[in-house]
Amino acid sequence: MKRSRFAARGVLLDWDGTLLNSYRSDSRAYLSMFRAMGIAWGMPELERHYSPNWHHVYRAAKLPRAMWDKADRLWHEAYAKESPALLAGARNVIRRLAPRFTLGIVTSGTRWRVCEQLRDFNLTVHFSACVCAEDAGRRKPHPAPLNLALRRLKLSPEECVYVGDSPEDIEMARRARVRAIGVCGPFPTAARVLDARPDLMLDSIAELPDWIEELPNN
Repeated sequence: MKRSRFAARGVLLDWDGTLLNSYRSDSRAYLSMFRAMGIAWGMPELERHYSPNWHHVYRAAKLPRAMWDKADRLWHEAYAKESPALLAGARNVIRRLAPRFTLGIVTSGTRWRVCEQLRDFNLTVHFSACVCAEDAGRRKPHPAPLNLALRRLKLSPEECVYVGDSPEDIEMARRARVRAIGVCGPFPTAARVLDARPDLMLDSIAELPDWIEELPNN
């Protein structure tokens, strides 16, 4: 039997791996930083321990806390040389959703980078809120970032869906009482997203508009 669509007023989305095809750029920046820090990690280790919260990656790599600021700086310097593109279909998804829903970004990415990328892709105008790593005090999977976005948008959890490509996205949405839609992206997280049991799992972000309809007015 065909599942019914999700009725919503707000659609909140992750950025990296959900709308932005950034895994190769992100990984190259990590590997550059690891080399500079003398950490013998390659892609197998990064894929095994990847998390949208890069502090988890640092801990897995046994990087001393006193070195995290240096690691951040080296990663940013390497990433600044990259030019990741939007995922196939992502721009069309935003164009289809924006006239009918209130849109927001809830990401673990840093504000300077995400806001710059939104401007570069001419997408800023479509999003009524953008919650980044610095904004909520806690990071995914804690519900604080998503709760902050809901407050800024003046929407209830029941009126929204959240779309992401990591298990942390699904857990954050569940803890915030927002319906969670998982999506397969370029990051090595699809199996863990399925294990987190989202309310819906999509093979591609391009499918998203077909699964959401406007919540009728009371």
